[in-house]
Amino acid sequence: ADNCHDGHSAPRPSDAPHVQDDPSRRSRVPATLSAAPPPASPNRVSPTAKSARRRKSLCAESPDAPREMNSKAPMKYIVVTGGVVSGLGKGVTASSIGVLLRAGGWRVTSIKIDPYINIDAGTMSPFEHGEVFVLDDGGEADLDLGNYERFVDSTLTRDHNITTGKIYQSVIAKERKGEYLGKTVQVIPHVTDEIQEWIERVAQIPVDGQPDQPDVCIIELGGTVGDIESMPFIEALRQFQWRVGSDNFCLIHVSLVPVVGAVGEQKTKPTQHSVQALRSAGLSPHMLACRSKEPLEQAVLDKLALFCHVTPDCILNLCDVSNIWHVPLVMQEQGGHLAIMRQLRLDFRKLDLEDWAHRANKWDTVTEPVTVAIVGKYTGLGDSYLSVTKALMHSAIASDRKLTIVWVEAGMLEDATQAEDPAAHADAWAKVRSADGVLVPGGFGERGTEGKILTAKYARENGVPFLGICLGMQAAVIEYARNVLGIKHAHSTEMVPNCPDPAVVFMPEGSTTHMGGTMRLGSRRTIFQTQDCKAAKLYNSQPFIDERHRHRYEVNPDLVDQLEAAGCAFVGKDETNKRMEILELPEHPFFVATQYHPEYKSRPGRPSPPFMGLVLAASKQLDQYLTPDAINMRVAAPGGFVQSPLKAIKGMKAHTVEP
Repeated sequence: ADNCHDGHSAPRPSDAPHVQDDPSRRSRVPATLSAAPPPASPNRVSPTAKSARRRKSLCAESPDAPREMNSKAPMKYIVVTGGVVSGLGKGVTASSIGVLLRAGGWRVTSIKIDPYINIDAGTMSPFEHGEVFVLDDGGEADLDLGNYERFVDSTLTRDHNITTGKIYQSVIAKERKGEYLGKTVQVIPHVTDEIQEWIERVAQIPVDGQPDQPDVCIIELGGTVGDIESMPFIEALRQFQWRVGSDNFCLIHVSLVPVVGAVGEQKTKPTQHSVQALRSAGLSPHMLACRSKEPLEQAVLDKLALFCHVTPDCILNLCDVSNIWHVPLVMQEQGGHLAIMRQLRLDFRKLDLEDWAHRANKWDTVTEPVTVAIVGKYTGLGDSYLSVTKALMHSAIASDRKLTIVWVEAGMLEDATQAEDPAAHADAWAKVRSADGVLVPGGFGERGTEGKILTAKYARENGVPFLGICLGMQAAVIEYARNVLGIKHAHSTEMVPNCPDPAVVFMPEGSTTHMGGTMRLGSRRTIFQTQDCKAAKLYNSQPFIDERHRHRYEVNPDLVDQLEAAGCAFVGKDETNKRMEILELPEHPFFVATQYHPEYKSRPGRPSPPFMGLVLAASKQLDQYLTPDAINMRVAAPGGFVQSPLKAIKGMKAHTVEP
């Protein structure tokens, strides 16, 4: 065994995973040879020859065996689990690991495991699980996939979000087809095998625009260790570590080190118990990522190393930082990337994090303020609009502005609230009027809709920069129909099914009986009707764009001609020219609304154009950004964007020689 593992210690029989007597797996399980060989026989192969053959077979089949030099390097897997409490930042931790590896030149993909029984997040309230993040292929996924895409600049698919519902749906479908050949279908091995096969299949999908499979797959297991719904996934990952080999598997456990009492002592016991629960399930962490408010004392780190069975250099202290872009830098400073490289037998590389560090530090140092009011109906939970807030942050950094977000509950702006709670109504309107720009995001249902309509009216009449998204665009259309066209009862059939003058109607291809996965979802093409508009110039004067959608209702096509005749320009439409995608008021400083969700494709180094337009207009910098020279400069830059575009524009003007 020593010969076939090329210097690595061979697995001991006691370390081997228990598997059923499946002929296809027998070669994975090391077995001791009999101490007393049977008597020799002319027709029997000698024990020495049989032993040699068995060692050769183990070398060929073992996941730890060296690969042929001309074959593709094995996929490396990093699993991130969490303990003690939820909401510790496993998603940010997993995303930050991706940033480090990508900075070293490795191609990274990501998988999120959600143990809930829902097929996807599409039917869940934002109050339940935060925002629903929409992918290019129309998948409605957990918001952590948004973190992965933003941090690593990848484009994931619906299969990169694994749920209990998807796994059981697949297993039951196979059982109905008879693919299990009469076997009793059980959690082990059938469900756990399905999980492992799903991971291996999806990990090979390219997500960065290149044709080959990625080098490293980062898997985040949602929830906390010990949750009953997570147990099939824990068991699957226990088996998976042997399936792929110890050199291709790294487990990082995120835990909390709280401070209890007035003394301020940092307590390690919750992390000890969390690791103990994980190890009792057959998984031993290679690294710990310990969350804390303040940096951990050295004695605490030493104690964690002693009781959690990890070396001190494999403990990361992720204390609170000023912004999440510092997290990869903290990991690098503590040598987290080196520990990962050692565990996965990756070659050591220097990381290029210059741009990332510039962005993290710039967020802390900019001082010129810009205030944006978000008028929504899920403002009680910040994660409900996570992609919206991140898109604003990306744009503020690029605009050299210190962003302040003012949250306004849309229902508080309505006339009914004025009668019930005048103080709350006045406070809500004071927040809206104090902002430099207003954003009305998407949503569903009647609650708060009138408040969004009143917000659009305020922005239109007072020249306040306005960006409406999905329902925000529909609210702007309803407001325009009521107050400019004079259609007093204009509304959406979503809120008023028997509306006599509908400005927004149900799309004919939608389902009226099923909620999940039946909306107009995913990436769709929008064609600009003119290049002489702010929206087209923000998109660098491209003839068309592809953005992600999530809606059941649309602007009433029968009302479009009246709206446009009254000055409401639909500068972007779909490929059929019948579905309105971008609304713009030409005479307004900045009044833009989109049926699609531009926030889903915003990146730290490549802000979403509509959000960039809102922040620039709110900070009175939009005009210089939309000049032909500025557009040409962005078009010539890699990715169509410049890290500090306004400074670049000023520099370009300074070097221009007057004739």
